[in-house]
Parts: sequence; structure tokens; C-alpha cells
Amino acid sequence: MIVCMIAEGCYPYVVGGVSSWIHSIIRLFPNIEFKLITIVSDRSVSGKFAYKLPDNLTEIHEVYLQDVDWVGRHKKRKRPVNLNSEEVEALRSLVIGEDVDWMTVFRMFNRKNISIDHILMSPEFLEITKEYYSMRFSDITFSDFLWTLRSIYLPLFFALKCEPPKADIYHCVATGYAGIIGSKAFSMYPGSRLLISEHGIYTREREEEIIKAKWVQGVYKTIWIEQFRKMSQCAYYYADLVTALFEHAQTLQIELGCPINKAIVTPNGIDVERFADIPQKDSGDPYINVGAILRVTPIKDLKTMINAFYYAHQKQPKLKLWIMGPDDEDPEYAADCRELIKALQAKNIVFTGSIRTEEYIGRMDMMILTSISEGQPLTILEGFAAKKPCIATNVGNCYGLIYGENDSFGEAGIVVPVMNISEITRAILKLANDPELTRRMGENGYRRLMNKYKSIYMEETYRKIYKMLGKLSSVEYTEEIFVPKEVKEV
Repeated sequence: MIVCMIAEGCYPYVVGGVSSWIHSIIRLFPNIEFKLITIVSDRSVSGKFAYKLPDNLTEIHEVYLQDVDWVGRHKKRKRPVNLNSEEVEALRSLVIGEDVDWMTVFRMFNRKNISIDHILMSPEFLEITKEYYSMRFSDITFSDFLWTLRSIYLPLFFALKCEPPKADIYHCVATGYAGIIGSKAFSMYPGSRLLISEHGIYTREREEEIIKAKWVQGVYKTIWIEQFRKMSQCAYYYADLVTALFEHAQTLQIELGCPINKAIVTPNGIDVERFADIPQKDSGDPYINVGAILRVTPIKDLKTMINAFYYAHQKQPKLKLWIMGPDDEDPEYAADCRELIKALQAKNIVFTGSIRTEEYIGRMDMMILTSISEGQPLTILEGFAAKKPCIATNVGNCYGLIYGENDSFGEAGIVVPVMNISEITRAILKLANDPELTRRMGENGYRRLMNKYKSIYMEETYRKIYKMLGKLSSVEYTEEIFVPKEVKEV
């Protein structure tokens, strides 16, 4: 069996929850051959991997959302063919309509001599843009509208130009651009199957980002949001199965168009044995250690965490904050965080950079997560494996992990409102000043983990899913070329 994973903006370039999950899935099934289509911004990150790739990951194909159109790069350039009437109507449905003719769109971009530049600069695209403009946006400057619309559709067209390798199962770790490539692959290879696994709800996350973004203004926010919604609906429609990490996420998927008979819940899982003999806090350690294992990026809202810790430290000087994780993903934000610490003259805050979780987490007294968006955070589960409670914002499945979902294990930390400095400060002090409560919550989290979130449970779930989808696949492959660890430009 061949499984082609399709991921956007994470594995194997960035260390984090989704990347760790993909890496774990591939390693859990050494007898399955995996290929990877990884969607990145541009060629600057090509081949810069943060993980040692498993032996059963045989190919990596990179898709760049910001690139040049490579049709005709050879000396004998072929003139792009014109769009036929069916393709023009499909393009119109993509830009204007609600009911997109995705199959025709896929076939159009499968044509070898199709040029992205040709489509975007074509008379057909211009006429579709004029129609769209007159329908909804005639109060803004048309030239701005035309060029902005071209820029909005450029990354989608690069995704559509991807030539996915043959596989039995296409496993997309999101909807969005990954879901589009998976849906196209499903349409290209009869008998293949499509599996969508969402850690966060892609449409909602992009909507939140766009609403807050400064780089897009006015009506263009609406156009971006609508495009992402169409892309997710495409993935939900063509998928054989759609997984969510917890029930509320599943409900959101259904509200966004996923057929209820396709939606299932598959919780995360971690290897508990990794934490069996980890270093523990030294008896002579004078500090109350608060651990934050994260990527230093805006979505983790480290500035709120720093402010809350600062005020907590004023009342409990023994507190020490350990910020553990890569800080090179967004250097500007990392610099802002350090500048904030300097401006506050905050003490006992340490940046460790990238770490091995097992070497640090046992030395902590509690974990903390102040994200503005999450799915089902592995860092909370890893804290539970080390018997550490967690203070976490009420996003994703944090509430369910900490307070339980239909179990009687008890509270395993404290859930706080997003960006609420005073409540986070209060939670830190509550655990810092009550070691027995902290210990008891850590034990509760450990029992919850062992009951539901061990990697063996996740392995069994996906073993059944792959087996079921594999049985549905009837494709026979011959003359397959295996290229270990080679990066292929798509």
C-alpha cells in the first residue's frame, strides 16, 4: 500500500504539533510506503528539513504557492492553447459561483501546456472578473480589483498545477490547498481514496487570520474567506472519510459542509513510554518552574503569557518561566517578545530554543499554553505524560483535555480566557501557591491520558482506517520509481 500525505506549511520544515503528528503516523506504520506532498510558500525553504526522515518515506514533492510559471521554460516554447467553453464556464464557477465544477477545473490544469499566466491574463478571466465586479464590487476601482483577484487566485492555481504521484490513499492533513491537491489526485487515479484529517478547522482558522490581517483590506477579506470556504467544501465533497480530533471540531466540519456520514472523531495520541524515565526536578531547585513548549509565533500569543507571568512573578518571586521551542519561524515576533521582557524588566524568563521535550518537561511544575487557536495540543498531552497540569486558553480541545469529556478523572489544570492577562496571572499563582493541588491535577491528567490518548489507540484507529480504505482501492501500480529522500519540484 502507498499512502501519499499532503501537508501545508508544516512537515518536515517546521517543528510543531501537526508536524510531530505526521512524523508519528509515518513511523507508526513502517510496512506502509509513504510519499509526501508538502506545500510551502516559496523555493527558499526547499530541502531545509527539521526532521530525520523515516525510511518508509520514499519521496517528497514540494509545491510552491509563490513561484513563477514554468510552462514554456524550455527553448521550444509551446503556445498555450485557448480555453474551451466548458473550461471557461468552470473557471467562472470557481470565481463567481457557489457550485464549482471542480472536475473540469482539475482536467484543465492537468493539461501540459496550460499556463497560469495565460489564464490570469486571458480575455476570459478578464470578462469573468468584469461580471463579478458588476455583481458585487462596482464601488471600488476596477484595476485594483482585477489585479487583486489575480493575486488571490495565483496560489490556488499553483496548487492545481501540482502533478501528484500515484498512491492508493491520499491523506490530507487539512483542507485548503492540501485538500485541493488531494481532490485532484483522487480524480486522476481511479480507485484511489481520499482521507482528510483536520487538526484545526482550516476554514475557520484562515477566516480568523484574514479578519485580523493588515495586508488585506475591505471587500478583499470577503473574497479570500469565500475562496477558502469553497476549497474546504471541495475536499469534504470528494473525501471518503473526514477526521476531527474532538467532537466540537467534528460539529464545525459538518456545519461547513462535510457530510455527516463521512465525519468521525480520532483523538491524538502520544508515546507514553518516551516519558517513563525522564529527568525530574532537582530537590535543590529553588524555583517554581512554568514550562511553555511552543513555536515562538503570534498564534501562540507569547506576549500575553509574558505579561501574565510578569505580574504573577511580582507576587511569587520563586516563579520561573521556561519558553522552550524554535524562535526562528517569525524572527520579528521573537524580537518583539524579547523587547517586551526588556521593557518590563521582567526576571526569571528563559528562552531555550529547540529542545528535546523529554529532557525538560519533567523538571517543570506546571505547563502553560496561551494560544489564540489550537486543535488538540500535543504539548498538553505530553505534560500529562509527565504528570504536569496545564494552564491553557479556551481554544480547540483544551477545555476537554483539562476538564474531561464524559470521564471522572477530575481537573487536570486550569482553562483561562484568550488574551486575558489577569485570569492567566491568577491561574499561575493558584498552582504556584498550592503544590498539593498541582500534584493532584497532574495525576488526573496522567490518568486521562492513559485512558484515551495513548499512541497505541491512535495507531489502532488509523490502522483500521488505512485497511478499510485500502480494501476499497482497486488500483494496481507497475513500474513505480522509488526515490529515497529526493525532493521533487512540482
